[in-house]
Amino acid sequence: MQYKKVMVIGDMHMPYHHKDSIKFLKALKKHYKGFDLVVNIGDEIDCHAISFHSSDPDLPSAGDELKLAKKSVKELEGVFPKMKLVDSNHSSLVFRKALHHGLPKGFLKSYNDFLEVGDGWEWLPDLTIDLNDGSRCFFTHGMSANVLQIAQKYGMHTVQGHYHSKASIQYFSNPDKLVWGAQTGCLTNQDSLAFSYSRNFKDRFIMSSLVIVDGQPRIHPMVIKGGKWIGKIV
Repeated sequence: MQYKKVMVIGDMHMPYHHKDSIKFLKALKKHYKGFDLVVNIGDEIDCHAISFHSSDPDLPSAGDELKLAKKSVKELEGVFPKMKLVDSNHSSLVFRKALHHGLPKGFLKSYNDFLEVGDGWEWLPDLTIDLNDGSRCFFTHGMSANVLQIAQKYGMHTVQGHYHSKASIQYFSNPDKLVWGAQTGCLTNQDSLAFSYSRNFKDRFIMSSLVIVDGQPRIHPMVIKGGKWIGKIV
């Protein structure tokens, strides 16, 4: 199948996503009159409380964090009942923890079960699709700080997330084709205690999502003023 309109959702880290992010995604869906495919680039949930790093005691416990995340996940599923989700470092923490402690996957629930979503959401290690202009596009959570190097290595368009302060589109060309690499930005609330590690970073998180139309990428920033999304697509 060749896809004409593709929506790419950057890192949300639910329940520590920006409070207007789902409203923003809903507006993008309306603006484009729907999409042929919706790809979540990963870190859809944060799992702060079960991180391998120290967790903040003033944040919810693991159980409470999951309840809050599931509430937001259900809201997102209502907007996008069908979605491909790329495996990522935060969302896979349950499985990484199990592996660390020697538990086989047979003891664990699937993503769909523990997040209580339907079969329309499908988790994949990565994803490659055909676009309607005859080109191909590779989606990964985050393999390199330089997304263009990944595109050059794979010889196809590449989209990745993971790097919250990066939202960009870069191109390279050869005698046969023009290829681009894109960073999605994120929809994460940087002021949350879950991201206190970034308080002293000079670079702020870039709130944005990516749309691919007719083989070409477009970044839509989620413009924030006074802590709120301005309410329009730019």
